[in-house]
Amino acid sequence: MSFRWITVFLDFPAASFGAGTAFWRQVTGYGLSPFRGPDGEFATLLPPAGDAYLRVQRILDGPGGCHLDLHVDPAAESLAAAAGRATAGGARVSGAGPGLVVAQSPGGFPFCLVNWDGEAAVPPPLAAPGDGAGVSRVDTLCLDVPAADFEREVAFWAALTGEQARPAPVPGYAVLPYPAGWPARLLLQRRESAAPGERTRGHVDFGCTDAGARDRHVALGARVTAEQEHWTVLADPAGREYCLVNRAPR
Repeated sequence: MSFRWITVFLDFPAASFGAGTAFWRQVTGYGLSPFRGPDGEFATLLPPAGDAYLRVQRILDGPGGCHLDLHVDPAAESLAAAAGRATAGGARVSGAGPGLVVAQSPGGFPFCLVNWDGEAAVPPPLAAPGDGAGVSRVDTLCLDVPAADFEREVAFWAALTGEQARPAPVPGYAVLPYPAGWPARLLLQRRESAAPGERTRGHVDFGCTDAGARDRHVALGARVTAEQEHWTVLADPAGREYCLVNRAPR
């Protein structure tokens, strides 16, 4: 497989970029790189060990959300060839530059193809502070797909990554098994309540056995929006939803 790593971007409107970045540093336990880009719009969340796979971005338009980078091993496939496979599967390429192809999935989820730079070490989970038990780590990017696009999105991501999609234990979800060496997997959720014309969006999930995580996230500025049998849905200070899932991080 030519994709050797995945990077998940948390995209923030300008007004919430500072507070949102600070929040995600705290809940992940990661440091922060210097800001970069023409206007200082990018930064990387730096784990204490292992290679980085989470980044933050300030955007000019829209409410923010998530997008991903797929890192292509140039020894296995060129960016142009990977982009050709993506477009053959229904993606739309909207831009390109040195070492970068910008695209959208058939359901409208934004992603980029970039050159792999040797990332291979998955960061360990974050241990609960103090005397607490358990661990947590962002280990899943969930694509929230309108029902009309669900089957096509599942087929697209399975073909692009070379992984066989399978039904998740919870009805309405499909999962792509962890590709070797990836720090996060892709999960697809069928959204029956999507409005007409709504496109695929994304959120991140923590694998979490830390019983105190929910309360700490709330103390840091999150709010609980829903509680399910196996997970809790929260919103960060920018309103971005994410989940704490009751299972060990991958």
